[in-house]
Amino acid sequence: MSIDYSFADGCARITLADGDRGNAINTASVAELFTALRRADTDGARVIVLAAEGRFFSVGGDLASFGGADDMAVYIDDLAEALHRCVSELLRSDAVVVSAVQGMAAGAGFPLAAAADIVLAADTAKFTLGYTKIGLSVDGGTSLLVHTLGLHRTLRLALLNDVLTAEEAAAAGLVARVVPAAELAGAVDDVVATLLAGAAGSFAATKRLLRAAAEESPEGRLRAESLAIRANAGSPDGREGVTAFLEKRPPSFS
Repeated sequence: MSIDYSFADGCARITLADGDRGNAINTASVAELFTALRRADTDGARVIVLAAEGRFFSVGGDLASFGGADDMAVYIDDLAEALHRCVSELLRSDAVVVSAVQGMAAGAGFPLAAAADIVLAADTAKFTLGYTKIGLSVDGGTSLLVHTLGLHRTLRLALLNDVLTAEEAAAAGLVARVVPAAELAGAVDDVVATLLAGAAGSFAATKRLLRAAAEESPEGRLRAESLAIRANAGSPDGREGVTAFLEKRPPSFS
């Protein structure tokens, strides 16, 4: 199992638990994530904590599964659509979503962490996109980052594949608090306690209002990302980028 779920006292804790493989995102893990999110809704969670085990929050898409697919474009299209359902659930949930980023959040792992309402980060956390390195377009809700980071900062991250440190992400407004790695779990518990002590209806209404002000229909942007990454995955550059990564060599784009 790649996703662990627990619920107690109004808080659902969802943990990416495939740390040995970098919590890579594939069809199986995304299906488990969606099931966990639905379970949190059924349990009436007021707070959802999204965390991860291991050195990485998530390395992003499972490129080995991309390269092993009979039709990479179809596989990535299906995966993107499934992941976007998860992102939509996080954005639309009445629960306040808290992500706890302890290491690198790369590729789709970056926007997945950023889909939370409150992002907490260890001082060891880093954020990078990396899609264009392998000939693909951004996905997983990256376009929604424009509302948080601004257009040109997001363009820089997407086109130059720069890495944001936890402190830089906090300065940019993405991360709410940066703490030493050993104190991350305690910081999460403190935030959860604060949220659970508040008025659930007030928090839910405030979340809806502020998210609608930023992006009234986020699913439209997610669908546009699906169409774009499907097209790029079926292109010569997309196939070359993934193959080169798996073969551990520089890509030769057309």
